[in-house]
Amino acid sequence: MRRVFSWIAWPGLLALCIAGYAYGTALGHPILAYNITYFGMAGVLLVLERLMPYETVWSRSDGQMRQDLSHTALNKGIGQFLASVAAVLGASQVAPAAAGGVWPAHWPLAAQVVLGLVVAEFGLYWAHRLCHEIPWLWPYHAVHHSVTRLWVVNTGRFHFVDSLLSSGFALALGMLVGAPKDVIVWVLVITTYIGFLTHCNVDMDCRGLNWLFNTPDLHRWHHSRIPAEGNTNYGENLLLWDVIFRTRYLPLDRRPPVDIGTADAVPLTFLGQLAYPFRRPLSPGQVVSPVLEAPAEAGGD
Repeated sequence: MRRVFSWIAWPGLLALCIAGYAYGTALGHPILAYNITYFGMAGVLLVLERLMPYETVWSRSDGQMRQDLSHTALNKGIGQFLASVAAVLGASQVAPAAAGGVWPAHWPLAAQVVLGLVVAEFGLYWAHRLCHEIPWLWPYHAVHHSVTRLWVVNTGRFHFVDSLLSSGFALALGMLVGAPKDVIVWVLVITTYIGFLTHCNVDMDCRGLNWLFNTPDLHRWHHSRIPAEGNTNYGENLLLWDVIFRTRYLPLDRRPPVDIGTADAVPLTFLGQLAYPFRRPLSPGQVVSPVLEAPAEAGGD
């Protein structure tokens, strides 16, 4: 029974959350629907991490829960503030209500959302990859890679500059092609759901989904201390661009490392982590590889 559940957990939880948000939106309560599905998924994954953990050692406290939650709250607060400013200044200039440019407005909404995920993913992929390959950007992203275990609570542990960079890349591409507000909101919502699923310490068997989506199977390798393993699997939601640019990595003959993290001396305090990128010398950390070469096993599955 556990093995069967591990096969259906990832797509099942994602489908339930998407269906719940769609239902709430149809009733005219998208914010309520989002909050219910957001906290609902987090709660379910926290329970599953206790019942069927992928790595039992990751169930032990690392003393960073308050810091993880603080980063999450700060990023969400900044996001809401920017959304409010956009509404006051004229949201149509940021995310127009109606499609424009080359956007296929005649497509069904579901198809437009899929296209929106593909377009946004290009920006998310390159923002993420550049943070690994450009030394002065790496310290911002190192805050995320300094975790020594993966679990649902540190999903949102990103330096706010790192978050602004990735969201800025994705939004700029959406504006360029004329994606409407509804599609952009849907992409943001789905990104949140997949982020939880990607980071959770739950024993999930994603199999063929590893060629389509960023799954925990792939993301655990991304957190490896070894550059040839960690400089891979940059996708946020989809694996399309990792496949195209040959940065997908999933060896079948061994498990991802339990000892994850980075050689960078990222402080343990929240304020210290916020200040770290501004104080750190401009040199790449252990995970950074100036010239990326995907490992020989890349693409295996």
